Amino acid sequence: MNGLSFSELCCLFCCPPCPSRIAAKLAFLPPEKTYDLISDETGSRYSLHLTERAEWQYSQRELDNIEVFYTRTSKHNRIVCMFARCTPNAKFTILFSHGNAVDLGQMSSFYIGLGSRINCNIFSFDYSGYGASGGKPSEKNIYADIDAAWQALRTRYGISPQNIILYGQSIGTVSTIDLASRYEVGAVILHSPLMSGMRVAFPETKRTWFFDPFPSIDKVPKITSPVLVIHGTEDEVIDFTHGLTIYERCPRTVEPLWVEGAGHNDVELYGQYLERLKQFINVELAVN
Repeated sequence: MNGLSFSELCCLFCCPPCPSRIAAKLAFLPPEKTYDLISDETGSRYSLHLTERAEWQYSQRELDNIEVFYTRTSKHNRIVCMFARCTPNAKFTILFSHGNAVDLGQMSSFYIGLGSRINCNIFSFDYSGYGASGGKPSEKNIYADIDAAWQALRTRYGISPQNIILYGQSIGTVSTIDLASRYEVGAVILHSPLMSGMRVAFPETKRTWFFDPFPSIDKVPKITSPVLVIHGTEDEVIDFTHGLTIYERCPRTVEPLWVEGAGHNDVELYGQYLERLKQFINVELAVN
């Protein structure tokens, strides 16, 4: 247990912290909303209105290819879903669970750029309490959020599980792993994953405590789909060892992408990021 202070040891063994408090401290920082959903006269269809903070990089044509709507979760929160039609001949649709401190408005340009380059459409959602989604962020809610998004993608667009790739980034890997442990899909991409909340807060933690939030490390052995793990070797938020251990625990991993010198928020800026995704989706999955 080297590395823990006396007060931290007391906290762990004498008065273990409330899981929701660990989760809130580690994970949930909803940004100021960068978009609105504008309803039509019937109130049944919505269009996306982006603020300047969204930093949209494309034309109205690309914006028109983004569909937005609300869906209701099992926790009774109304969350926003977004379907970005990036390419006309996409075999796969990516169900993308984004990272912390961003919302769908900020991610929309990235989705269009990524999807068009790797020949995939992208479906995403804002967690409870993020963007225009109702409710408050919590561990239980993020599981309910991705379940609702999954059901919306399956029923509204009729996409088969084998044509869906689950992509989780940072805190988004928590809900992605949870869903992937319960459903077989085309593939799973884990970008800067974390083993558990306590292992981020207290790096010397070697087991999953009953109050440990986000226990992804205990769920990854149940994933039956092919898994690509991506992690920067100099990640200052979620240490590289988290990605390495997740990779070792997944039953069906492919060649991982360890981005030498990359931190937590700049992996996408390295050329090998896009190249590895293209190879995985257009070559490796194509032969399965």
